[in-house]
Amino acid sequence: MSKWVYAFGGGTAEGRSEMKNLLGGKGANLAEMANLGLPVPPGFTITTEVCTYYYDHSQTYPQDLKQQVETALTQIEKIMGCKFGDVADPLLVSVRSGARASMPGMMDTVLNLGLNDQTVEGLAKRSGDARFAYDSYRRFIQMYSDVVLGVDHHHFEEILESHKEDKGYRLDTDLAADDWRTVVAAYKAKVKEELGRPFPQTVGDQLWGAVGAVFGSWMNQRAITYRRLHEIPASWGTAVNVQAMVFGNMGNDCATGVAFTRNPSTGDNEFYGEYLVNAQGEDVVAGIRTPQYLTKAARMQASAELPSMEEVMPAVFKDLDDVRRKLEQHFTDMQDLEFTVQTNKLWMLQTRTGKRTTPAALKIAVDMAREGLVSKEKAVQRIDPTGLDQLLHPTLDPKAERKVLGRGLPASPGAASGRVVFAADDAEEWAGRGEKVILVRIETSPEDIGGMHVAQGILTSRGGMTSHAAVVARGMGRPCVAGAGEIRIDYRAKTFSAHGQVVKEGDMITLDGSSGEIMQGEVPTVQPELTGDFATLMGWVDEIRTMKVRANAETPLDARTARKFGAEGIGLCRTEHMFFDPQRIVAVREMILASDEAGRRAALAKILPYQKNDFVELFEIMQGLPVTIRLLDPPLHEFLPNNEAEMEDVARAAGTDIAKLKARNSQLHESNPMLGHRGCRLGITYPEIYEMQALAIFQAAVEVSKKTGNPVTPEVMIPLVGTKMEFDLLKTVVDAAAQKVFTETGRTLDYLVGTMIELPRAALAAGRIAETAAFFSFGTNDLTQTTLGMSRDDSGPFLEVYRQKGIYEHDPFASLDQEGVGEMVSIAVERGRRTRPNLKLGICGEHGGDPASIGFCQKVGLDYVSCSPYRVPIARLAAAQAALGVHSDSTA
Repeated sequence: MSKWVYAFGGGTAEGRSEMKNLLGGKGANLAEMANLGLPVPPGFTITTEVCTYYYDHSQTYPQDLKQQVETALTQIEKIMGCKFGDVADPLLVSVRSGARASMPGMMDTVLNLGLNDQTVEGLAKRSGDARFAYDSYRRFIQMYSDVVLGVDHHHFEEILESHKEDKGYRLDTDLAADDWRTVVAAYKAKVKEELGRPFPQTVGDQLWGAVGAVFGSWMNQRAITYRRLHEIPASWGTAVNVQAMVFGNMGNDCATGVAFTRNPSTGDNEFYGEYLVNAQGEDVVAGIRTPQYLTKAARMQASAELPSMEEVMPAVFKDLDDVRRKLEQHFTDMQDLEFTVQTNKLWMLQTRTGKRTTPAALKIAVDMAREGLVSKEKAVQRIDPTGLDQLLHPTLDPKAERKVLGRGLPASPGAASGRVVFAADDAEEWAGRGEKVILVRIETSPEDIGGMHVAQGILTSRGGMTSHAAVVARGMGRPCVAGAGEIRIDYRAKTFSAHGQVVKEGDMITLDGSSGEIMQGEVPTVQPELTGDFATLMGWVDEIRTMKVRANAETPLDARTARKFGAEGIGLCRTEHMFFDPQRIVAVREMILASDEAGRRAALAKILPYQKNDFVELFEIMQGLPVTIRLLDPPLHEFLPNNEAEMEDVARAAGTDIAKLKARNSQLHESNPMLGHRGCRLGITYPEIYEMQALAIFQAAVEVSKKTGNPVTPEVMIPLVGTKMEFDLLKTVVDAAAQKVFTETGRTLDYLVGTMIELPRAALAAGRIAETAAFFSFGTNDLTQTTLGMSRDDSGPFLEVYRQKGIYEHDPFASLDQEGVGEMVSIAVERGRRTRPNLKLGICGEHGGDPASIGFCQKVGLDYVSCSPYRVPIARLAAAQAALGVHSDSTA
């Protein structure tokens, strides 16, 4: 016979804290507290396996469940000395949900179950307080009717408010026993009116109705949305906890409260929480009455008049403080506690790992390691890597009002306000006048880079989490909301509209890149602070991790930011971003418009000194750390203008007529540029481009090593290679450029030539390519597109549907598709290293900053990950957690 029910209470329990998957978090921790000898009201847990059975069998229960529940109920009756449904001395119970992952407020709870028209009189006699009994009954009717019977709670609130008005009462506590009798009668009449049947009086029916409601609430919209946001699988199910009621609302020697063993906002080691005298649990969280502070120190700090629990109930407070210390010592983590005091006796209703802010998580982890409660390794495991974003970017002031215009994807974290502009050139012009701007585009392209650089934030109506706007914004540390399909942008009118609201150029808006919200006006922000705890934790992280962490960087600012955040080199320098600099774009366009090799070489000769200086700066900043430079990747048409006015300027500067420019633009146009004339295909067609770039790299490397005395080891990366022959042809060009520079300068240095693996064919041919390639860097942005046959810029609208239907668990452009794209990486690693055992392997797509993807990189044996500069601390932490064999399981 399967065991569906686990009992706890009376100093023992059938379960324990490790059984979270079966008993849910709440049930497992209640069992653990009972085993620790703490005062826990007796009860039982119906397991998550019943929830799974319930949904697999048309919402019915296992045959032997009823008998097991009755046995467990008898056990509660024995411990409490009263019987369920007994008219003279009734046992009342609470029925609560409890999934294995904490889902605060997401599912339904019923208190005071077991009350009916007869048992309420028994409760009144036993307690000697008819007011308390009928107050409990009306709470039960309201809660049960809302949660189980589907009668909306506002009906009951209206009845209560109307009664208070008629009687001239202000507070619920003004109502006497007879008032509550009247309210109860009105509540029952409302239930009959709404449902056509009376409120259930049989206590057994009440119990099974509540159990069914908890299992039913696992699939309510709130719970589904919460699970989607927190990536909790529906298959986990929820447990149901049935527990003897204890009452905090029987008089002034009773109370209820919520406490944290440390401050969840700051992480300070102080008892933190609130309580209410003569109240039930929901009163604290519902905000019906103003709660009071637990400690005298907290009350004095807040200048609050109402006395603290420490002052009102000193003996019970001491018991609670002892429990606080015992639980934190036992669970070795900050706990979130719920308690009730009934006639000066403390009862513990719940303990769970407490939710906390990232700064608090950091402080608690470091403090607990220093206190010897946890090891450094455990402290490192405690921090959610993605939560570090809160410490690295400005965030919206939580107290500030906000008027949300619309939402998009949270593509790059942080918050910023600025005046709306719709073109990159306008952004630069406005910023030049000292204005803070938000660049609003349908989508961005590399030619918008100047405007993106000066903007406070970027908003696009198209594109996904790895679109051009998202990738560049993350690299620059700018907030970005991408793929905001709710907004309509009109470039001609210089407006965008959302839900009937029109926003004009120059209007102030605020973006929250962490939530995807677009807000009207300027919303105040809070600047991040990096504390000593951050440095301490990152020191431990670097002792633990085995993978290196580099940054994707091409500007001096990016490179310095990367170094500041602990990057150990540059894993991807995208040279095309350098080509858009106003000083060299004219020469770049001359090169594109040239009709022969001689013309191209003449234009490239003008670009060479600029490129060399770019690399000199990067090599100097990186001080001998590895720098991987990707040779030109995008198709040439991206460097040409699109509008008439710009075309005239370019034609004039290039000494050609506009007709020739248009013809060349048309000639370069491609139906699918992502799979077109780009990457190594450009180098094969126009080897002089890659030759110029290689000359610039080696001239810069020689100059910096001579000037600083530090060795510089450039890593030259050839993009979009699919065959060994492509790589070999271009490696010859790079090697020849290196030899030319070494001969001219009389100096030599070590260098590596490798390739980006971003095509399935390259992954499959990795063994052959590794015969001549010294390193592979996995460009997983394009490898995902080419493996899945899916455009990252156009997949946003249907990917969410795919996630909801369980086709993909995560957005494959944000977190690596380990089954498909990951298999390509694994094949390339295995085949490449079989040919060349010391093959250097890294990843430089956006997945290089995603904790789950970093765990995969550790597993397949990559040497390093590379990500945008602001994600370097996140990657360092995730790499340490991966080395410890854990995924980022957050408590922050």
